[in-house]
Amino acid sequence: MIERIGIVGGGIVGVAVARALALRGAGEVTVLEKEHALAQHQTGHNSGVVHAGLYYPPGSLKAKLCALGRIATRDYCLERGLPYREVGKLVVAVTEDELPALARIEQRSIANQVLGLRRVQPDEMREIEPHVAGVAGLHSPHTAAVDYTAITAALADDVRTAGGAVLLGQEVTGMVQDGASVRVLTRSAEHVFDRVVVCAGLQSDVVARFIGASPSPKILPFRGEYWALDPARADLVRGMIYPVPDPRFPFLGVHFTRGVDDSIHVGPNAVPALAREGYRWLKISVKDTWESLTWPGAPRLARQHWRMGAKEISSSLIKPLYFREARRFVPELRMSDLTEKTASGVRAQAWARDGSLVDDFVVEQIGSVTLLRNAPSPAATSAMSIADHLLDNYISVA
Repeated sequence: MIERIGIVGGGIVGVAVARALALRGAGEVTVLEKEHALAQHQTGHNSGVVHAGLYYPPGSLKAKLCALGRIATRDYCLERGLPYREVGKLVVAVTEDELPALARIEQRSIANQVLGLRRVQPDEMREIEPHVAGVAGLHSPHTAAVDYTAITAALADDVRTAGGAVLLGQEVTGMVQDGASVRVLTRSAEHVFDRVVVCAGLQSDVVARFIGASPSPKILPFRGEYWALDPARADLVRGMIYPVPDPRFPFLGVHFTRGVDDSIHVGPNAVPALAREGYRWLKISVKDTWESLTWPGAPRLARQHWRMGAKEISSSLIKPLYFREARRFVPELRMSDLTEKTASGVRAQAWARDGSLVDDFVVEQIGSVTLLRNAPSPAATSAMSIADHLLDNYISVA
């Protein structure tokens, strides 16, 4: 008997899982996406970076799946004629105080076998990025830029070609394990599957509760805001310029990113969003905000990170503060070079009951339902390797 397999979520990870299942001949594969187009949330609202694996703890799923995912993404783009540009990344220590943290990233990169990584001094830094300022850096030549929305569309075409279905406008409102089957309810239909894989991103904890999973980890939405760099000043940045991240905080900080279309964006910051899909300040969900404020871990998180939160909110509301942070890396930057705020993204940051922010990928199995509970960056880079990991370890597909 052919198995019926449902995928909840039409971002790049969900569609990659569907493609892997379809190509392995696992059964009848159906993707359910609540929006009327694919890749409408985290996949379509990020900086388009294919990460090389510098930051992640050696041995973690992030480290392993990022390395495999980078290669898979590169090969897939080459196979399908999609843009893939190795523009390179320079991680910059602006002051000597940041050198120990830079050394820790270097050690992790070596442990993760990041290809081509090298430590560079100021003269070498300026050969790579002539307008950068700093005391030392790490150069990752294989960090690349892609169009993740285009990749998702190509993956979906593969699903359809292999006989699978991609159904849009299918917001999941309930899920019931009914004997050997799983009934998935949407606003317009009921779908019956033998297995379900949930890759619901910003809604992952909501969908997990439908099937009786623990409320933890909960999703805390963080909005990241980008400024566009004036195209006339694009020569200020050749590739990508990143800061040394604060190890206490799961975000990389404001950076410069050159996209596949040669546009350059500055950002993102990390502002607590007032709605799961709150891409602007005026998008407010009382329910989402109340659930975040009353989560058991909220007081501890606030105590630990209130200074960082205040700084990020201030830079969001006051352009000179955002500019000042960016100008640390490129002193020739002028405030007028930041021409407009572009489309913001919202990151689904998982946090536990004790207030700790969950860093690694998290997968949970409830009966015939596989739940991807946490898939932060580098999930887009790792999408195809996440799919293989789920199939090999949770869905048992040869």
